[in-house]
Amino acid sequence: MRSSLAPGIWFLRAFSRDSKYRAFILLITFLIYTCYHMSRKPISVVKSRLHHNCSEVIQPVNSTHSLNDTTWCNWAPFDKSNYKELLGAVDNAFLVAYAIGMFISGIFGERLPLRYYLTAGMLLSGLFTSLFGLGYFWNIHVLWYFVLVQIFNGLVQTTGWPAVVSCVGNWFGKGKRGLIMGIWNSHTSVGNILGSLLAGVWVDQQWGLSFVVPGVITAIMGIITFFFLIEYPEDVDCSPPQHHGNPEESQDQPEDPANGPSCNKESSLESAVTCSKEASAQPSAISFFGALRIPGVVEFSLCLLFAKLVSYTFLYWLPLYISNVVHFTAKEAGDLSTLFDVGGIIGGILAGLVSDYINGRATTCCVMLILAAPMMFLYNHVGQRGIGISIVMLLICGALVNGPYALITTAVSADLGTHKSLKGNAKALSTVTAIIDGTGSIGAALGPLLAGLISPTGWNNVFYMLIAADVLACLLLCRLVYKEILAWKSSLSKDRGSNVALTHA
Repeated sequence: MRSSLAPGIWFLRAFSRDSKYRAFILLITFLIYTCYHMSRKPISVVKSRLHHNCSEVIQPVNSTHSLNDTTWCNWAPFDKSNYKELLGAVDNAFLVAYAIGMFISGIFGERLPLRYYLTAGMLLSGLFTSLFGLGYFWNIHVLWYFVLVQIFNGLVQTTGWPAVVSCVGNWFGKGKRGLIMGIWNSHTSVGNILGSLLAGVWVDQQWGLSFVVPGVITAIMGIITFFFLIEYPEDVDCSPPQHHGNPEESQDQPEDPANGPSCNKESSLESAVTCSKEASAQPSAISFFGALRIPGVVEFSLCLLFAKLVSYTFLYWLPLYISNVVHFTAKEAGDLSTLFDVGGIIGGILAGLVSDYINGRATTCCVMLILAAPMMFLYNHVGQRGIGISIVMLLICGALVNGPYALITTAVSADLGTHKSLKGNAKALSTVTAIIDGTGSIGAALGPLLAGLISPTGWNNVFYMLIAADVLACLLLCRLVYKEILAWKSSLSKDRGSNVALTHA
């Protein structure tokens, strides 16, 4: 019986139960967004299969092609000399649709049930990813089909990021988010790695399966989401995070993000449930322009535009670059490119850990961006001189390029979405996340497009474009870095003053 146990025992049981549910939410949202990114990656691996040098391929016995024909094995319409521009157009169809849809998606994410929203998004993402691959089996050779599929896929993929961040925000309050969000955000790189490896299995035979298999897995994960995702702690009588309660109290009592506190100082489970019911009457969702007025949103959004431009250019063009420069097969180039994402996992965790330790998100991003510029230059000029050098350089470039990108889209977005100026209104989280990632997605669309236009003039020019974007991303954070430095100086002055007072005492 509940009344036969001391209140403290019930508190410990509720505490342990909350921890288990929070761990489950981290796991399921991790898997959800892993699938989203896994379904985006195959196109970068298959590119080098859609157009390559056919003189290295043995023609079938009954082939009618000339021995001097070096394009007979390519997939029309990508068999022409302008194939890089056409592949860039296919990439851009997805990314422009994604960028436009992202600004709208966050608004829907705050007003619709997240479970239904994510389920529909994943089912449709799986469908359109599979449709791209079915073009192989249906023998489709018209550009508009692939472009149209990519546009619809880009739109439905926008359901993912604002929804998973909003769901995690419903369960986790303020605290040292950098490290835990850095680990959680590795779903992006894990998804890219899985997408590359799965696509590589079939890319040299039936490349359509490189899209169909990830699409089916994504759809299955959508069904799992429908049955198992829990949107709010209140839905299972768990205690809500601090930003759902009194914002002033939450500032005075920091929370461990892995273990949510009870919503008031009473320790019984009944009181936690009662407070959860009261907290369910949450404030209304913030407006788009209201979110823009939150300090730091504009700077970090514009920084992410250029940071994501660099990251997504690597995401979509790195396998083709490796294939062209080192002359690897499509599968070998795809496998080697996964090292960039492995470095991204390390960089995301490192960025979160360092930013927590120094209490400086902008400074951490700025330093990593500064280091990324010379590393990209070195990778382009010396990174292909040996497999060992290439591996090391890819890991370092991945860490330095994806570290700031990961930090801004997770911990920074969560910080700004629960900023003290919002007075505890956690409903802003999805909109703030959509604004930041939507602005970044404009850069994600521009990067591959520019790479497709510039690459015919030489890969060196592509890397110069990436370095310039990296420098611009760094410059946009200068004001915030200056504010963090002033805050550190003020903190040091207070500490010195306290030490002097203790000495005189």
